[in-house]
Amino acid sequence: MEVITVGIDVSKDRLDVAVRPGAQAFAVERNAAGLDRLAQRLRQLSPQIVALEATGGFETIAVAALAAAELPVVVVNPAQVRAFAKALGQRAKTDPIDAAVIAHFAEATRPQVRQLPDEATRLLADLVARRRQIIEMIGAERQREKRMTSRRLQNSIARLVKALEKELASVDDDINDAVRGSPVWREKENLLASVPGVGPVIARTLIAELPELGRLGRKQIAALAGLAPFTRQSGQWRGRSFIGGGRTAVRTALFMGAMVAKKHNPVLKAFFDRLTATGKPKMVALIAVARKLLIILNAIIRDNRPWQNA
Repeated sequence: MEVITVGIDVSKDRLDVAVRPGAQAFAVERNAAGLDRLAQRLRQLSPQIVALEATGGFETIAVAALAAAELPVVVVNPAQVRAFAKALGQRAKTDPIDAAVIAHFAEATRPQVRQLPDEATRLLADLVARRRQIIEMIGAERQREKRMTSRRLQNSIARLVKALEKELASVDDDINDAVRGSPVWREKENLLASVPGVGPVIARTLIAELPELGRLGRKQIAALAGLAPFTRQSGQWRGRSFIGGGRTAVRTALFMGAMVAKKHNPVLKAFFDRLTATGKPKMVALIAVARKLLIILNAIIRDNRPWQNA
């Protein structure tokens, strides 16, 4: 039986579609009518994978529409697709060719189709992202304030910081209402926050940004967070191990948790002390603590059991 793979190149106004195997290609407008036509046509093909590149948000509506039509949609990393195209010797840059490359990439790599978060989870993710943006703006303004000598400019910055802090409090209220209004999220937050080192902000970031928590194995969840180590290796030469990729917001939250946990979580403190005692650099040990913390949280959600010291 033929395995159908679809690649979709997303632009501001349209979606270019390529189907493999074969050379079928077509385009639809990136609006409600175009998405309906696309979903109907793809359902007739019964594809195994429908792949779209992450394009800074343009793909979101298309992904949601296709997922709602119960199609196996997956968002792929554009850097990986570009590297794949380069390996194929593909130099031309046109939308139909890009769609064909995306389809070819999905056919060759078979990325795993994951359940997309529901509308409420996406809203929580947007609120958590907005909170992060406001905190960054407050930090940037406070850094500017240190360099200012003019009282007038200092007062301007102080007024803006005050307004941002008020907006931050409002977003925190929205997040609190969203989490406390959902029994499922409330239960998850309580389970996650039972671990010493994990507070409400970290728990809510994980709920919003890592909905796969508790449903994947330890290696898979670490890879999603960008905490799975990989080693540069060529032949018999073996370089240092690194972490990278994954979901930056999740990794940042876990590092925050690891900083607290290595002091106040008895299990993770002992783990950190043991690593540093054997000569591991503190940053390497901290990364290991963040990874172990994620694995613990993954098991807690999977087993629906709160933290236990023993």
